[in-house]
Amino acid sequence: MRRGRSGPADPAGRYGLLLLLLISTYLLAAFSAGRLVERLSIALFAAVLLLALRNSPLSRRWRLQLGGAALAGSMAAGAAAVTSPGTGTGIAEIWNGLMLLLTATFIVRRVLARPTVTVQSIYGALSAYLIIGLMFATFYAAIEHLGGTPFFAHAQPGNTQTFQYFSFTTLTTLGYGDFTAAGNGGRAVAVIEALVGQVFLATLVARLVAAFRGDERDGPGSR
Repeated sequence: MRRGRSGPADPAGRYGLLLLLLISTYLLAAFSAGRLVERLSIALFAAVLLLALRNSPLSRRWRLQLGGAALAGSMAAGAAAVTSPGTGTGIAEIWNGLMLLLTATFIVRRVLARPTVTVQSIYGALSAYLIIGLMFATFYAAIEHLGGTPFFAHAQPGNTQTFQYFSFTTLTTLGYGDFTAAGNGGRAVAVIEALVGQVFLATLVARLVAAFRGDERDGPGSR
């Protein structure tokens, strides 16, 4: 994988808009509260998947079918969350997590398949990393809503803000310790997230960095 020179834009691998949408989604959840944010996140995550599909090498037929299924499933998940705030919300969170998992898969495969490393490759890697953090946050929320018991120990509040905060501190292995999972299931998922975060940094990001360094060593100035 080598860094590309200036040339025609690759419309099938542009992730700037996707990265901007992900950052906006995170900030919206971080500075807002209430059920409206949870409902809106379903639509935003569906939009994230649709943008990833636009960048995927799949045929137009498959993109349309997957996009239609994502929209239909998101509408059903939103209806379930409205009619049943407990179990329905848990099901909606699982749906969000599955959409984000599929999105991250599309992005990582596309970035790794590129023969060159470009700015769009970096945007794609950053987008996938953010998606992983958001995905695990939805799984933590699902555990609380479906389990019927608080997810966090010491009666800490479980909401969109705290789930995302806990998820990203786990993904980056910061481990502040102000929020900890109370149950064995939540702890197990947190361990998996920490491992995924480390593997992601050690494989995809390291490969991109190595490609950039290799390009610099092969440049005219190195001779």
